[in-house]
Amino acid sequence: MKRVITYGTFDLLHVGHVALLQRARALGDQLIVGLSTDRFNRECKGKECVIPYEDRRTMLYNLRHVDAVIPEDSWEQKVSDVHKYGISVFCIGDDWKGKFDFLEDEGVEVVYLPRTPGVSTSQIKSKLSGR
Repeated sequence: MKRVITYGTFDLLHVGHVALLQRARALGDQLIVGLSTDRFNRECKGKECVIPYEDRRTMLYNLRHVDAVIPEDSWEQKVSDVHKYGISVFCIGDDWKGKFDFLEDEGVEVVYLPRTPGVSTSQIKSKLSGR
């Protein structure tokens, strides 16, 4: 069983998120999503979510490419998660390129997936706020 893990906030779920999850799932047999909690987003990432954690979790869990959703509470949990869940591949958007290469030392393949052009949560939030 080849397990893949990715992490993110997935606020205002959009086609770019879906494309990332689809490509991530294609890298293995199971996809686990580490979903940033509201507290982690607020206190560590410095951003407020529009959609609460439980609702974002429900939406992700109901996408056919996602097999499990776990809470992301800290930056540091990635190392323990790859061991706890028997992860073979860690993947994330290429805006993080190079930031998680240290996971290769844990025996995990690290893949940076290209972002979907023309769509981002930041763009959507700006458009909604009239900026």
